[in-house]
Amino acid sequence: MPPGLFISFEGIDGAGKSTHIATLAEALRTAGRTVVLTREPGGTPLAEQIRALVLHEPMDALTEALLMFAARRDHIGQVIVPALARGDVLLCDRFTDATFAYQGGGRGFDWKSLSKLELLAQDTSALQADLMHENPLQPDLTLWFDLPPAVAAERLAGTRVPDRFEAQPVAFFEAVRAGYARRCAQAPARFVRIDAHQPKPAVAQAVRAALAERGWL
Repeated sequence: MPPGLFISFEGIDGAGKSTHIATLAEALRTAGRTVVLTREPGGTPLAEQIRALVLHEPMDALTEALLMFAARRDHIGQVIVPALARGDVLLCDRFTDATFAYQGGGRGFDWKSLSKLELLAQDTSALQADLMHENPLQPDLTLWFDLPPAVAAERLAGTRVPDRFEAQPVAFFEAVRAGYARRCAQAPARFVRIDAHQPKPAVAQAVRAALAERGWL
């Protein structure tokens, strides 16, 4: 059985993550892999309830961060670890890098405190999981769809009622983008930056190339 793969898709809303997750899932299934699609916050009944609270209820940055990691802990135990143990490919729309980008970068919450929560929530030792992954759990590959916030805002204009995050000004998303860049610099072997400000076929090719370089596709 091939080892399980954990691939996260990161970026601000409007960067095209959802489109390319679906395209990659189809390519992996064609290649014979079992694929699990999930998202954060969310992915389990409990985590989806937390998602609704985070997206729509007023709260401070610490409360946001605590709820994000609570949802993530449930998601890891109920969905992510079992999928990897089965040898599946797990494609996740956002993971911990989003918390550092949004709560750390956008909200200005303390980076060291987020790192402590990361160590606590993503410790898989108590889950009795024999995984070929580092502990605390991290994706094998993170695809960062990097797009100028002004362009993302143009793409999203009028498409839906914005949630608490989507309603933030462009300056907030510039700080989020800087948060992603900081995480990318901290883990360059895991991250691949995808230029999302180009035609969809070119973005899809960049995604496939990132996996092909690792022998996964």
